[in-house]
Amino acid sequence: MPAITLAHLRRHAVARSLFTPTTLPKAIARLGFVQADPIRAPARAQDLILRHRVKGYRAGELERRYTALDVEEDFFVNYGFVTPALHALMHPRSALRDWPAERWAQAEAVWHFVQARGEAHPREVDAHFAHGHTTNGFGGRSKASTQLLDAMHYRGLLRVARRDNGVRLYAAHQPQKPPEDVAAVLDQLVDVLVMKYAPLPQPGLRQLVAMLRHAVPQWQGQLRGALQRAMQRLPNAEVDSVRWFWPVDEDPAARRWKAPDRVRLLAPFDPVVWDRGRFEHLWGWAYRFEAYTPPAKRVRGYYALPLLWRDAVIGWGNLSVVDGRLRAEIGYVSGQAPKETDYRAALDAELADVAGFLEIRQS
Repeated sequence: MPAITLAHLRRHAVARSLFTPTTLPKAIARLGFVQADPIRAPARAQDLILRHRVKGYRAGELERRYTALDVEEDFFVNYGFVTPALHALMHPRSALRDWPAERWAQAEAVWHFVQARGEAHPREVDAHFAHGHTTNGFGGRSKASTQLLDAMHYRGLLRVARRDNGVRLYAAHQPQKPPEDVAAVLDQLVDVLVMKYAPLPQPGLRQLVAMLRHAVPQWQGQLRGALQRAMQRLPNAEVDSVRWFWPVDEDPAARRWKAPDRVRLLAPFDPVVWDRGRFEHLWGWAYRFEAYTPPAKRVRGYYALPLLWRDAVIGWGNLSVVDGRLRAEIGYVSGQAPKETDYRAALDAELADVAGFLEIRQS
């Protein structure tokens, strides 16, 4: 294997993640996990992620086809959509705080109610049980039934059957038996992370493995061992004083990793740009998600999308829909657009693709 360089890692990061667009089921299976976010600017994160990886994908298609797909809503390192195989690896899941007997009794009654109905809307559960209100994690008031349903879903007692205007409708889920070899399961979970986010700098790998405490809180005491095993078994190399890791049987220096002459506007949570530390290593500038930053302190915009040209992230774009047309504001790290003659045509093609994805007209 030739010496690995940052140029190799950049090509590897882009080409392996932005694979040739395929069908929605195959893309989900290949990704393993698709992070979700409710903000639409101009579409939800899961749709913006899938747009690059599913041929002819349209905004909202994942939600519309959910019941026909082999997919589950669940929490992995973040909340999103996971394959049934990944879902099974994380369950039965226990929370960090055990429930008292009274809470378990409530959950059992709700489980039988949902099972009898086939699927249930939170308002139906609330109307039947009248659990009242409680303080939510943001300090506000929310229905206790909603919180109980969320907690039961997290523990694997319920699954999301579908959504109705964005609201989760639940179905009963049968608890499964704990695995016999927890270490082997944790290694598989780490492999999902590496397959999705590689090549990973050592701090990024450490961060992601630590975030598995949200996916498998019942095994968080064994995550350190999983990290140590990963660093021993995964191919790796030191590049510019940073240790990088990638999946077995991949070579970042291989010629097959080649980014096409395309412009892509990526979701803030796209696997290519998710790891902000890796982003700075590979492209030499800091990108931050500013939706929750006060407007006066924003540098690039409420929902700035990283702008990828070939294998370089050269700027960002803020997209909006005004009077049924796509409006794009593009910014560049260098202060100006690339001088290559084919760049402008590539950008126009990407904006046209976004308009088609949103099923609107391009300005």
